[in-house]
Amino acid sequence: MENICPAGQPGGCGGRGPRTFFRSFCRFSILLGGLLASLGLIGSDFTEVSRRGSLRWANDAEGGAPYIYHPADRPGELTGFEVDFAAALCARLGVKSEFVQFGWVNLIPGLEQGGNFDVIIAGLERSPENREKIALSRPYFAFSQQLVTRADNSRIQKPGDLKGLSVGVLTGTASHRLASAQPGVVVKIYDDNVNYFRDLELGRLDAVLTDSPIAQVNLAGNAKLHAAGPPTDPGFYAVGVRPSDTNLLGRINQAITDLTADGTLQRIYTPYGLWTPEQALLATWQPEPAGAASPLKVRRSALRDWRIYVPILLRAALTTLWVTCAGMTLAVGWGAVLALVRQYGPRPFRWAAITYIEIFRGTPLLLQLYFIYFGLAQQFGWNLSAGLAAILALGLNYAATEAENYRAGLEAVPRGQTEAALALGMSRALAIRRVILPQAVRISLPSVTNDFIAMFKDSSIVSVIGLVELTKEYQIRGLDTGDYIGVGLMTAAIYLAISYAASLGLGALERNLR
Repeated sequence: MENICPAGQPGGCGGRGPRTFFRSFCRFSILLGGLLASLGLIGSDFTEVSRRGSLRWANDAEGGAPYIYHPADRPGELTGFEVDFAAALCARLGVKSEFVQFGWVNLIPGLEQGGNFDVIIAGLERSPENREKIALSRPYFAFSQQLVTRADNSRIQKPGDLKGLSVGVLTGTASHRLASAQPGVVVKIYDDNVNYFRDLELGRLDAVLTDSPIAQVNLAGNAKLHAAGPPTDPGFYAVGVRPSDTNLLGRINQAITDLTADGTLQRIYTPYGLWTPEQALLATWQPEPAGAASPLKVRRSALRDWRIYVPILLRAALTTLWVTCAGMTLAVGWGAVLALVRQYGPRPFRWAAITYIEIFRGTPLLLQLYFIYFGLAQQFGWNLSAGLAAILALGLNYAATEAENYRAGLEAVPRGQTEAALALGMSRALAIRRVILPQAVRISLPSVTNDFIAMFKDSSIVSVIGLVELTKEYQIRGLDTGDYIGVGLMTAAIYLAISYAASLGLGALERNLR
């Protein structure tokens, strides 16, 4: 709602006129929607699903094979055993299957918030942690945990052998919880099912702990990796439903029972090589004993337990700090070189600097990060660490922006000062170094300060290559506790403190340069 008030308008939204009416209308709409939802007049229970004629199920298409993926010969289509399961489930319910793309890490919060989709069908584990947050159907798939290592490593055979070693896991999964419970294990957290296997092949990880379907796909035809020991810690996937949607949950449970009994699940899973002996557990599955976990369990208050969570967030903030400071140091230095070359260098060098600036300003930072971390390793064997790749990506990207800041500062210095310096007998290089550049830096400093603070926030992107910085830690702890507001307030306070301290320091430097 923060964008309702037009910036800079006197009186904000408090004045009379269209703005006041618009804000009041929005508030009324939200209150009316909440009231209707509480009365069961709107929502996603089966009455609404049946009226709409479709069941909106959420998954993350980045999850990959065999869950949900785009086949190479049909890139415009989605396939996978969960796509087929969702279609069969919807057919049994008498409605159409409607896929909704949603990020994996935010699936449960998105379901709780409501509105975008009705259920989750995305390899969601029927775990005590998940049953505390949402309602879960009876299982539709049985899986196990599988440890994967490089083919030349025969020492690791079970999770207990990982002490002192690094292991990659998918965030918010049973693998994540099991690996974190092992003493002395360096756990690297990933947001997708692909990149940790790449890091394992490149030697950046010692092992990967993952669900058996993921391991099966990534081991197929890959002579570089092998399964370390037998599968362990069996579990189940279930459909996630809001606790209030009891009618929808009951119908889904009955549909899964029927799909299991009539052999539909076997027909779905067999082409993917997933109809294993452990799938026999689906037919004999029994609900957990009463009281084992309640979907309505009160969530933990992170604000009440701030002594626990603040140190955790501060440790993650250290990663944000050193990545940002190192990246900005590179950006400031390299940006100055680019600006000077563009302004004063020979024509070929000027065009090279312009090309660099336009490329790095015109392409996404995430793309550059993937190119540096994964692309250079695969194509040239440059096996950079995650920290070094993060610094290079941030530094090289922001250098293009800093070059333009410095160029603006250089052009703001009156031309007469250059002419006066040359008239006094200075060489052009000395005039630039002694007269022009100090003034340009002072003029550019406010913009550089703004970019430094912006990089603190942009550094959150490095979590995609396994670095747990402040924003990633917030996602993890928010998912664990269910208290996104409490953890979010503490995270925001840390970001604000860092940014304000940086602003004060650079402000003092700016005053000294005057």
